[in-house]
Amino acid sequence: MEMKMIGSKIAEARKKINISQAELAERLFISPQAVGKWERGESIPDIITVNRLAEIFGVDLNYFSGNAPSAADETAFKMASDGIAGIEQTGAQATNESGSQELMNFSGSNLQGSDFSGVTAPKRKFNGSALRGADFSGADLTGSSFVGSDISETNFDRTNLTDCTFSANDLAGASFNETILVRTQFRSSALNDAKFTNASLIDVMLTKTDLRKTVFQNCVFNGVVFKYSDLSGVCFDKQTFTGVKFQSTSLHEATFHGATLRNVSFRATYALTNRFYRTLQTIRFDGATMDKLTYAALKGVGVDLSKVTII
Repeated sequence: MEMKMIGSKIAEARKKINISQAELAERLFISPQAVGKWERGESIPDIITVNRLAEIFGVDLNYFSGNAPSAADETAFKMASDGIAGIEQTGAQATNESGSQELMNFSGSNLQGSDFSGVTAPKRKFNGSALRGADFSGADLTGSSFVGSDISETNFDRTNLTDCTFSANDLAGASFNETILVRTQFRSSALNDAKFTNASLIDVMLTKTDLRKTVFQNCVFNGVVFKYSDLSGVCFDKQTFTGVKFQSTSLHEATFHGATLRNVSFRATYALTNRFYRTLQTIRFDGATMDKLTYAALKGVGVDLSKVTII
């Protein structure tokens, strides 16, 4: 659908529930200028935001004609659709140091349930691929990219995902137990019922990602950035956070019971509204320990820290 048509539908639905562009932007944790651009047909929201818009407007995705990815992700989603329908494998090859031919590109492949456990396969491309239920446990996938792919119920336990990129994927039910996550990027991907357990996330970026049904257990977060993502109701109990940034992210009723927080930022990129403050005040930190700066930042916006210990 053309950008102007999508923009018109957004504007129509927004007016129907009688909210302003600024109010809609506040609910989405974005700038009012972004909403204005959508409605003028200058840009379109990504697929995760489209789902949030459908929830806010009380419509189903058919209202947006069922497909409204961002300009950057449009090609990736087309590849995913074509790949699952059975397009031929790209078959791009590169020559390794020994001179033998090595398959590098698995884009557009139907590899559901495939066994990749223990393989060493850096810098591979899995774009627009069907990988549902694949087993990558113990594999080294350093620098690989997954774009517009079905990776639901995939096993990434103990996998090295350093410098990997996941963009516009379905990762529902994927398992990340003891996974190596360094500078890994997750963008506009579905992580419903995905499980991160016993994992250290270092300099990881999670952008425009719905994490409301994602499970985090016994994890360490170091230098992680959550940006424009929804973490409502997520349980972070007894986990460790160092240098973590929650930027324009919803944490409504999230819990950090018994967690350790050092140099953690809970800030909005745009105007600090009353709704943003109220959202922060729903977060529970009972039994948590935190450094003085994190404590002061949260106390300053009225968060209940009566059961917190200062480090």
